[in-house]
Amino acid sequence: MHTNLYGPGDNYHLTNSHVLPALIRRFHEAAEAQASSVTCWGTGSPLREFLHVDDLGEACVFALEKWSPTAGELTYLNVGTGADLSIRELAEAVATATGYQGTILWDPSKPDGTPKKQLDVSRLASLRWCARIPLAEGLATTVALFHRELAQHLVRL
Repeated sequence: MHTNLYGPGDNYHLTNSHVLPALIRRFHEAAEAQASSVTCWGTGSPLREFLHVDDLGEACVFALEKWSPTAGELTYLNVGTGADLSIRELAEAVATATGYQGTILWDPSKPDGTPKKQLDVSRLASLRWCARIPLAEGLATTVALFHRELAQHLVRL
């Protein structure tokens, strides 16, 4: 079971994508338009965990090579970073990654969703695996890829 994913091949549609690619697109467009503000849904307080797709791929290979569940043991592994951040912090990180310099507003009339979604990654950690791509680095490369795909009209809008 993996946590929220982001990275190459994502869906950046404003209404049917997940939170991180939707924020990338929203802040990119606001930066391009030099908008004075961007309004995000909810209060920004829910906590979420994000994992780069390359880390998920490495975790899958690692598990295939290193993990042998014993009889009676649960036969799944949670794959994530083990660390969460608020949607507010995520929006600020995406604003930085996209070069947006305006104000971030919050619309509390829109739903926040579940207050906290974080996986227990202790089983995978006990096998000595952990995610290697920090969110700031993953965001920077994902935003750069988004810009390249947009320039080539490959982004699913």
